[in-house]
Order: sequence, then structure tokens, then C-alpha cells
Amino acid sequence: MSKIETLLLDAGGVLVLPNWTRVSETLQRHGVPAAADALRSAEPAVKFAIDTFVGVSSTSDARRWGDYLEGVLGRAGVPLGGATLDALLEIRAYHAANNLWEEVPDDVVPALERIRRLGLKVAVASNANGTVRRAFDRLGLSPYFDVICDSHFEGVEKPQSRFFEIVLERCGGRPATTLHVGDLYHVDIVGARNTGLNAILLDRFDQYAEFDVDRVRTLGELADRLE
Repeated sequence: MSKIETLLLDAGGVLVLPNWTRVSETLQRHGVPAAADALRSAEPAVKFAIDTFVGVSSTSDARRWGDYLEGVLGRAGVPLGGATLDALLEIRAYHAANNLWEEVPDDVVPALERIRRLGLKVAVASNANGTVRRAFDRLGLSPYFDVICDSHFEGVEKPQSRFFEIVLERCGGRPATTLHVGDLYHVDIVGARNTGLNAILLDRFDQYAEFDVDRVRTLGELADRLE
């Protein structure tokens, strides 16, 4: 850790989380009962299942997003037919325009403030749909980063090495002194390692104990490690 000069952070799952309250309210407007807490509780298992699915690294972020959203609804007991389909259209439209990942965990801003004081170059390295910059401006997160890279604009996404190389080019980082932190093993960790970067998995629910990867539970714990 003492050699780290550049820090790359994934956006969704690390810095921001889905707004399940918004999803719940949208479903209910369409007559579909769905508690935000039930959706939030269903999410970790669905994300882990997608991440550990054979061949996940060859799928696209857009495909994973569709499987993820429908998987969470299904696991939470929400029927996927009828009025739910109309609600999904509204949810997808909101995500396309604004980004559904708009909840900032309480520990994120204090951790970013600590990280910035260390003098590191800090960049966002996100597989996304072209809305990360706008979302981070709206959430007040943009000032904490030197560079924000959204795969939508780069034409390539994690785990492909070219995406990591683009981020490093933008912030002037070197692979050997760069640490990437993400929440998907086969997208973030494998991709970073294949590019020669150091990598840590943010594992909020201790799901990856059997994986060969260094882990933290929160961004605050990452700040502890970096300090």
C-alpha cells in the first residue's frame, strides 16, 4: 500500500448504491406492492450470483443490468409480468436519463475526504451508461475525483484491459503503483489484475471469503488501509 500513487474506484456498488426506495415507489404507483427493504435485502445474493456465473466476464454491463434488476425483483417476490413490466419501463427510463445508482452510503464522503488528504490521484473507473458524471455532479461527489471515466463514452468496458489503460492515461497513473477497488470479482478484480494493477474487492456482505482476493467491507476501511 505504501507504493500506491493512483486510486481507481468503481462507481456502482462502491461509491453509490441503487435507490430501492425509488424502485419501490415506482412499482407501487403501477399497483405492484414491493417494499424497498425487501428489494435491498434481495440485491446482494443476486449480484453475487451474476458475478460468479460462468462466462460473466464476456457479458456486457447492459446485459448484466437487465438480469440484475429482474433478478432482484424476482427474489423479492415481485411478479415480473403485467403491471410490473410498465413499472420496469419507467425505471429503465429513469436510469437511462439520471442513473438509478444515487444513494451514497454514509461512510463514502468521509472516506473520500481522508483519501484526498493522502495526495493520491483519484479516478472513477465505471462501467456505466453515460450518466455517471451528471449523477456525481448532482450528488456532490465529482469534486473528490481528478478523472471520471464512464465506459459508455470510451467504447470499451471492464474487465477489458483497454478500459483500465484509458483511465490511467487520463490521470497519468502507472499500473504498478495503481490500486483499483471494485465490487465484482470477475469484472473489477480480474480485469485490474490482467492490466497489471493492484486490486481490492469491496465485499460489504462477506460473500467472497473463498476467493483469492484482498477485501474490505467499507470505503472507510479502505481509507484505514491507505493511511
